[in-house]
Amino acid sequence: MSSAIFAHMRSTPPPPPRRHWDGSPVTVHARRSLRLTPDGPSRLLRCGQNDRCRDCGNRIEWYHGIDQRPVRLHPHELPVAEVPDSCRWHVSSGVAHPSSDGSGWCRLPHAVLCPTRDTPPTPPELAGLRRRLAVNTRRLIDAGAFTPPSTPRDVEATPPAVCRPARPVVRLLYVHYLASRPVDEIKCVAQTRLRHRCTSALLTPASPAGTWRLVPATAASGQLALPAAVMAVYDLTRLPYAEQLRWRTQRCPQHAAASSAPDLTVADWEPFDPLVHHEHIHTRLPDRIRHPGPSERGREADRL
Repeated sequence: MSSAIFAHMRSTPPPPPRRHWDGSPVTVHARRSLRLTPDGPSRLLRCGQNDRCRDCGNRIEWYHGIDQRPVRLHPHELPVAEVPDSCRWHVSSGVAHPSSDGSGWCRLPHAVLCPTRDTPPTPPELAGLRRRLAVNTRRLIDAGAFTPPSTPRDVEATPPAVCRPARPVVRLLYVHYLASRPVDEIKCVAQTRLRHRCTSALLTPASPAGTWRLVPATAASGQLALPAAVMAVYDLTRLPYAEQLRWRTQRCPQHAAASSAPDLTVADWEPFDPLVHHEHIHTRLPDRIRHPGPSERGREADRL
């Protein structure tokens, strides 16, 4: 039997080609799986990552900026006629740019609209949108879907506990970063099999922990320190390089070993600058229980 005849012999006949009602053939496009570039600078897909503002609870979208820093944008586009020139942003190829792209629509940074921020003042053209976001924040609070950050009254009413910064300065790979939440609450950014964000924390009982130290207030190694200024830093530089890299990529031990899992959101690290983030500088180690007096409660609430 020749190979040509054997190639045409089948145990079951092929299915008939699919056709439309008018007899035209149905074109079936082959499905392609979305792949991540192995040598890419980030495992995050270049698209807007949905999230909520931790201050007001309104929806935002995370993008990478032109300097590789994360940028929070309002999730909807607005006509350029309603937005001042200094507030216009646009997204090109998944990267956020602080300018207009020449079209009739633009994006907005969430910091301009966040109702919990008083400075800088909101432009008059955007005051109505800011009021709508403030009303939505109140609805979320009343429905129990959002809990605002601690206020000075909350700090005064709560019992004394271990003092810890709400946004600590973390030193890893010999660079200072500002975290978005306390050290023990930093979550993994990897995507699970159910396509949700991993809920595991970076700091686990089985993994080595860092140490709190008082160091000069500098942004990075080699930069001049502020005069007579020290700050509490969660130091991870004594850990192995693999552990520091795991913290930098913000992955739990399980997802650090599974390199095929993509990131569902951007890492929360922000390069620390003592001149910009001076309100997050703490001059004592947060490892003791402190009972602040009446005159110190306001300052304690402002620092933490």
